[in-house]
Amino acid sequence: MTQTINNNVNYSEDWLPIKQIMNGMILLDDGSYVTGVKVSPKNIFIMDSGSQNNVIYNLRNFYNSIDFEFWLLIADRPVDIDVYVSQLQLLYNNAPNNVIKKLIMQDINKANLFTSVEYNVVDTEYYILFKEKRLEIVQKKLHNIISGLANAGLQSAQTSNNDLRMVLDNFLNGGEQTNFGAVM
Repeated sequence: MTQTINNNVNYSEDWLPIKQIMNGMILLDDGSYVTGVKVSPKNIFIMDSGSQNNVIYNLRNFYNSIDFEFWLLIADRPVDIDVYVSQLQLLYNNAPNNVIKKLIMQDINKANLFTSVEYNVVDTEYYILFKEKRLEIVQKKLHNIISGLANAGLQSAQTSNNDLRMVLDNFLNGGEQTNFGAVM
């Protein structure tokens, strides 16, 4: 029995204009780069109203100062809480009395509830991305974004290769991470 190989198989990667991901940037086929910053979340709703208004005012000024096209992305990254549950189990095993064991067991049960089918444990991440052809301009834009966000009281850093892969997985694969390996 002869096996034929279909060379006309198309994959989603074939139509993406991505050459490679390196140094926290996506290099496109046309030579331009897509990169940006990952913004650490900050809950302004636990602040007093004056501080809230200050953050909002500074963010408005920051967004109005950006003179290039950019994309605001919000992406959910799955969180693995198995290590946390294992640590709780160790605490439970070494608990000095039944009252503490009961409290720890409540936390274990709550963690197990979050990992059930009804709940998806995710960490929401925020990105500001842009596209640029020249590397010196990329660095300038990154600096301006990070500085502007710092002035608004937000911490940010340039996207990593893993951040960019996660964003692509999130949009192309419905949030499912692709892990390909050898089939045995």
